[in-house]
Amino acid sequence: MKKIKIALVGQPNVGKSLLINALCKANMKVGNFSGVTIEKASAKTFYKNYEFEVIDLPGTYSLDGYSEEEKITRHFLNQNDYDVIVNVLDATNLERNLILSAELLSLNKKMLLALNMCDEAKKEGIELDTSILSQEFQSQVVEISAKTKENLELLLQKIIILFESKFIPRSQFYTPLCEKSPEKEDLLYFINELSKKIITHKKEERNLTKKIDALLIHKFFGLPIFLFLMWLLFQLTFSLGQIPMDYIESGFNALGEFVKNNISNTFIASALADGIIAGVGAVILFLPNIMILFLGIALLETTGYMSRVAFLLDGILHKFGLHGKSFIPLITGFGCSVPAFMATRTLKNKRDRLLTLFVINFMSCGARLPVYVLFIGAFFPSEKAGNYLFGIYILGAILGLCAAKFLRMTAFRGLDEP
Repeated sequence: MKKIKIALVGQPNVGKSLLINALCKANMKVGNFSGVTIEKASAKTFYKNYEFEVIDLPGTYSLDGYSEEEKITRHFLNQNDYDVIVNVLDATNLERNLILSAELLSLNKKMLLALNMCDEAKKEGIELDTSILSQEFQSQVVEISAKTKENLELLLQKIIILFESKFIPRSQFYTPLCEKSPEKEDLLYFINELSKKIITHKKEERNLTKKIDALLIHKFFGLPIFLFLMWLLFQLTFSLGQIPMDYIESGFNALGEFVKNNISNTFIASALADGIIAGVGAVILFLPNIMILFLGIALLETTGYMSRVAFLLDGILHKFGLHGKSFIPLITGFGCSVPAFMATRTLKNKRDRLLTLFVINFMSCGARLPVYVLFIGAFFPSEKAGNYLFGIYILGAILGLCAAKFLRMTAFRGLDEP
């Protein structure tokens, strides 16, 4: 059995992790925001007497960047410890993706272009002339959909053909240089002109998704909509959570009474009913609130709303000395601080990472939620409980931003990142 080692490369949020899950039946985390993959991971699959080892490299916009994920990807590609590069591109945003593709060509390795999300591109009225793309980039092009698993078998077949074929070095038209070099300007012009030949939009009118996008990232309405959705989420956390909480409380009370009535030894009955059963019940009682909150945050991430909020809040965060990409770790901090700390690895420099790490501690994580729920439920009416919880979360975020501004002016002074 022959082994083929594949380097899966692409920009953030093009569906690389989803593709490797579909190909290898793996279970890598996927999400609709950048920074989901922050270190390389691998999985294996078998097809026609071939063993495929697929290396999922972190999403990177460029090979000459300096963020952690870009360094990991560049270091792996320079090691040449692979047979084929599969460059995954977003078919709905092809022009931006082709910049990285051109840089990958400079490595002069066997490379195949996988146009992911072709089903979404068709829905948006986007037609792609892949023959021109294949000719200009001197590489095979396969239109796929990792979501619907369309043409994944064809992708494996093309990889085998490429692996078995003799490699002919390409005519290199790009050399990684600084941003203002003539070569870089020529590359951008080339990509722009090539995109005009490849991409055709069948309909000019905006679809529903674009109309919603325009509203969600509107400079006046975007922030109020975000605050309203957060308030609604916290309000639903209590209003919907109260329904199962009543049943859980009644169930544990009934179980405690049953134990007291059926165990003659008063000490043992009290230890079981008032100790173990009541203690476990007090913890489980707030489980519906936590589940609803986490489910709501996961829903916002999956729909891509969080990435839009990151764009929306970029200017505001910059005023407090934080990078726009800090939003993802900060919002993750509302769920759990540990993955939030890990998510700071996606930030480009050490100063931004450390500053974000400090601010995350002001975000109210899920471990604090039962305490908030307990005290708010004990001292305030249930119809206003969501408002008080929302106020606590907002107050923590405001204090965190103020602390970030203070630290940015003192301990973390330096040039701001774009």
